Amino acid sequence: MRIGILIFNRVEEMDFVGPLEVLASALEGRQGSVQLIAPSLDAVTCEKGMRVLPDVALADVEALDLLLVPGGSGARQELKHPESVAWLRKISPGCQWVSSVCTGSFLLVGAGVAEGRRVTTHHRFTRALAKMDKAEVLEGARFVVDGNLVSAAGVSSGIEMCLWLVEQMFGAAAETEVKDYIAYDVPPRGSEILNG
Repeated sequence: MRIGILIFNRVEEMDFVGPLEVLASALEGRQGSVQLIAPSLDAVTCEKGMRVLPDVALADVEALDLLLVPGGSGARQELKHPESVAWLRKISPGCQWVSSVCTGSFLLVGAGVAEGRRVTTHHRFTRALAKMDKAEVLEGARFVVDGNLVSAAGVSSGIEMCLWLVEQMFGAAAETEVKDYIAYDVPPRGSEILNG
């Protein structure tokens, strides 16, 4: 199982660290890895100032089973980088699952990966994403499933989304084990999951 999390300058820390914890925990005892992927191997400075070293550069990733794109103000800025947009367009069709957390959906929609599909984003940004006029933006959902595309509204719903993905990939027992390991015992708040 090849899991890749795209990171970039001004990425929101919890948008990728929470999902990384869930996904890496699910791989314990299984073959696979979670890698942090960035445009280069230079340190990434996150939204709140944390500095992170990527595992691999975009150019060195040919295929993934699961791609996760987190948010942060950098997600919208990354749309201005042709290399990142081209890589998303190239890698996504071969993925079993493509996912986003928070405003990471801007990057997927802007790159054309989520064009014409149902997505969500952070509640403060749904109207801005809808103005891109390239995807159906759903408000009030914790996360949205549209085929193999899954988008979460924010930090805590990104963790919920990844737990759901663990169940899809490895079964209900794996999800239960991960929930126990990370001491996650919070029922989803707000709207139900919307399945497209």
